[in-house]
Amino acid sequence: MANALNFTMGGLLEDIARRFPDNDALVYPDRGLRYSYRQFDALTDRVAKGLLKLGVGKGDHVAIWATNVPEWVVLMFATGKIGAVLVTVNTSYKSAELEYILEQSDATTLFLVQGFKDTDYVATVGEVIPELQTSQPGKLDSKKLPFLKNLVFLGGGAPAGMLAYDEIERLGAQVADAELAAAKAALEPHEVINMQYTSGTTGFPKGVMLTHHNIINNGFNIGECMKFTEKDRLCIPVPFFHCFGCVLGVLACVTHGSAMVPVETFNPEAVLKTVEAEKCTAVHGVPTMFIAELEHPAFRKYDLSTLRSGIMAGSPCPIEVMKRVIRDMNCSEITIAYGQTESSPVITQTRTDDPIELRVATVGRALPDVEVKIVDIETGASLPPGKQGELCTRGYLVMKGYYKLPEETARAIDAEGWLHTGDLAVMDENGYCKITGRIKNMIIRGGENIYPREIEEFLYSHPKVSDVQVYGVPDRKYGEQVMAAVKLKEGDSCTEQEIKDFCRGRIANYKIPYYVKFVDEYPMTASGKIQKFKLREMAIQELHLEEAAALETA
Repeated sequence: MANALNFTMGGLLEDIARRFPDNDALVYPDRGLRYSYRQFDALTDRVAKGLLKLGVGKGDHVAIWATNVPEWVVLMFATGKIGAVLVTVNTSYKSAELEYILEQSDATTLFLVQGFKDTDYVATVGEVIPELQTSQPGKLDSKKLPFLKNLVFLGGGAPAGMLAYDEIERLGAQVADAELAAAKAALEPHEVINMQYTSGTTGFPKGVMLTHHNIINNGFNIGECMKFTEKDRLCIPVPFFHCFGCVLGVLACVTHGSAMVPVETFNPEAVLKTVEAEKCTAVHGVPTMFIAELEHPAFRKYDLSTLRSGIMAGSPCPIEVMKRVIRDMNCSEITIAYGQTESSPVITQTRTDDPIELRVATVGRALPDVEVKIVDIETGASLPPGKQGELCTRGYLVMKGYYKLPEETARAIDAEGWLHTGDLAVMDENGYCKITGRIKNMIIRGGENIYPREIEEFLYSHPKVSDVQVYGVPDRKYGEQVMAAVKLKEGDSCTEQEIKDFCRGRIANYKIPYYVKFVDEYPMTASGKIQKFKLREMAIQELHLEEAAALETA
């Protein structure tokens, strides 16, 4: 790579703080919080020292279960400075999902907020870790989670068994500068620094291991595609636990000395207000977010004249929405990005100066130093332009692998280093790609990836369910909704509500089937394979979703 940034996370932040010390780094207008890059660098040093004092060191796994609070960004760099691996936890998760991730990731430390939407995180942690009530902060001894020692509460007044976040900085005061310097010096850019969980066809989430080098260079190239400089100010309403928030958001900014202006939990008016108040030049979002902003009754009253760019991604982008964002939000240089967690995450992106038809109808071309090819699903042979096949990518962006899952890793990355995305695409002669479908029937609902197998496995545990098939059906607002075709056990009866109630509180709300249909049989191939695409076609007719199905996306 000719232009690779060869930094660790700490090295990157120190370099930017030297070059743009007085630039805004992190701004939360509603909290009255504003850190310059100099202040932000110093703060992350203090928190990094506190982590060392807590016993967290290189290679340890630190989980964070929180909305877009300031501490999230601080911890991303504080863990990065000492080589601890940040494990990001989806804010919508419930008890079973949290327990699985804490166990599978071998997390030693968990940072958490009080809760989000209808989930009380503190109560949920209490369910998963009953020993917490009677344990001393920092000395947890959990039968189910033997690695987990520290729970740190992001908020005032720590619950039983937890340490308050403020304590971390105070602990850091007891650590010498030389100790932090030694920890930083022991790091290398190709070491794993970030672990994000992505579900798979196996039905259980897999920990994608990403290095300093993976995410810093991906963030830098993403920012380059938006023509970012130290004068840009990005409104970030997408969640940090996704690569969309922490790479396309945080790292696209930090690699350019730009200002990060997060929105803690998405609210369309909060985004409009933030853009106006902070004169943001760019804004990110999944299509549903942009739709909610454009359709907000107060949309016209906000001044969005400073906007120029940003990214729409996370799920297929309706062409009409893209045009409205360009026209009505002043985002004349908005871009579309495509990728997946396993590729740090962006593989292709449109450029600010691409003609409008390419910017609304494709997901762009490969980022610099990234190879992309389309291969035949049956033979694996490379296909010429205009032919549909599986999109594969190779380069600095490919993950180290899935944590503790070598066979899964070998299935995803072939012997020549190509990552197989599982997505169907067509590439034109200039390298611009259109995503045309998914080999494995993944559902993308409002930017959330949902894997049918995971929900199917869960619904099989219902006492009345004999068989279940989960698939996506078109939806105007979210792109897709989850539908379940359920076969009941002989002699049992059940209602749609009963199935939904069984899911509530046990799996994330966005995974709960929106539609439930009871069936006696499934459409099959001659060899006995269930045809989910036929179930989808039937649902489109029965539920009159033809209009949603016809929406054109890139």
